[in-house]
Amino acid sequence: MSFPLLTVTAAVPAVGAIATAALPAARRTAAKWLALLFSLATLALALLIAFRFRPGATGPYQLTESHTWIPDFGVRYELGVDGIAVALIALTALLIPFVILAGWHDADVLEDTRPNRRWRPTQGFFALILAVEAMVVISFEATDVFLFYIFFEAMLIPMYFLIGGFGDRAGGHSEEQAAAQRSRAAVKFLLYNLAGGLIMLAAVIGLYAVTADQLGTGTFSLQQIVEARAAGKLDIATGTERLLFLGFFFAFAVKAPLWPLHTWLPGAMGESTAPVAVLITAVVDKVGTFAMLRFCLQLFPQASSWATPVILVLALISVLYGALLAVAQRDIKRLIAYASISHFGFIVLGIFAMTSQGQSGATLYMVNHGISTAALMLVAGFLISRRGSRLIADYGGVQKVAPVLAGTFLVGGLATLSLPGLAPFVSEFLVLVGTFSRYPAIGVIATVAIVLAALYVLVLYQRTMTGPVRAEVRTMPDLRVRELVVVAPLIALLIFLGVYPKPLTDLVNPAVGHTLSVVDKKDPQPAVQVDAVPGGDRRGPAVRDQDVEAAK
Repeated sequence: MSFPLLTVTAAVPAVGAIATAALPAARRTAAKWLALLFSLATLALALLIAFRFRPGATGPYQLTESHTWIPDFGVRYELGVDGIAVALIALTALLIPFVILAGWHDADVLEDTRPNRRWRPTQGFFALILAVEAMVVISFEATDVFLFYIFFEAMLIPMYFLIGGFGDRAGGHSEEQAAAQRSRAAVKFLLYNLAGGLIMLAAVIGLYAVTADQLGTGTFSLQQIVEARAAGKLDIATGTERLLFLGFFFAFAVKAPLWPLHTWLPGAMGESTAPVAVLITAVVDKVGTFAMLRFCLQLFPQASSWATPVILVLALISVLYGALLAVAQRDIKRLIAYASISHFGFIVLGIFAMTSQGQSGATLYMVNHGISTAALMLVAGFLISRRGSRLIADYGGVQKVAPVLAGTFLVGGLATLSLPGLAPFVSEFLVLVGTFSRYPAIGVIATVAIVLAALYVLVLYQRTMTGPVRAEVRTMPDLRVRELVVVAPLIALLIFLGVYPKPLTDLVNPAVGHTLSVVDKKDPQPAVQVDAVPGGDRRGPAVRDQDVEAAK
């Protein structure tokens, strides 16, 4: 039997979470280093997956594992990765070590204020981060719908405790008020996502009932269902398919998040520490958009085409709404949260444009948004921890006293507004091109968000980093070595992938092609205008048709 690389990659952070949580209360430094060690081991395994993966190889999934799990209900332990999953697993494994390093001292405040030896916030904080990583990784790997659903829901529990128990303490409120706000944000996050998950559960059960009725044996296997549909053995009634699609899509739209199901995100990110905010928007939320590609489009191709016009409108609203509200924000972290809502709108736009450029751009956007948002949010977290405030108005002149911090903040902001030469530009350009080629009006309107992004990013930088030096920031230290180790690789990646995105495009394009073939969509052909023959004579229809075919 071949080495179960996918299982081991998900198991390593899970084992790390248990080992870290089991350390005695006095071993807080050991807990940090142990968590970092396990996260680096997971990164090494993720790179091994990328190394062993062969883009364009036969079959939609590679490194597959398949074992009987609950045979009476058709549930199997099935794992497999395509290029999209490989890219997102690598993103997750890359970001977690930086999240751990950035949050190195975030739990120490609780440790100092609650000296009860049974209370081990440091161990708990890092164990929860590793638990989230394990569940996200296996969600990207799962090709059994029921297996995916279990971890799609299970990741909510550690996230709930990270938001509610280890939240931000720089909101300008008393500890009691801050605790109440963190609790509200955590409960809202949990309720929204649980509601989406319960609706999805009904759709998962419905899918099993349909396969049991038509195939004789119920199954949750994604590949088996797709193959049965292609062979004509499984024909889901139109109304049933649409209901099942909506059940899946609703859960993924909450997780993404997509307007109008987005309202949990600003509170969750605003009340979280910066590393946990990165975990939410750069890691966990990607499971929602990934699942749209893997499950919504492939399980329900006709329903996906039926719902596309409405979903594109919702995505367009998310793009503009998120950007407009980001312009109006006075809180740094909530500004980044609303910017992320706008970016997720772009991702959904690219997915449902049903073009190769759009879906390739959407996949690149998931990766590039994760890197750029992590860079901007983590630097913002370093800034906020120095000043003790999230309000933009409490800053000014930071670039004169902390030039390296200001410079990295600027690069992260420029990446967020998709400046050419930085990684997000490539993905946003592909999304807009792919959308415009099939839906020109929506593509044109979506470009307005580019102007709005420039507005909220540059105004944020101007108000916090330039101008007279405020007295409160006059003694602010610049980035320390640990903080530079966190930020510098992310900045380097943004530049590298902005100049040379080919490794990512080569990885994801075959998977995008497979998804479009399942949905039975092809890229629109450009219209060809055949000019009149010089001298005023015009060619006949047969000659014109030959020229059109030759041009194509």
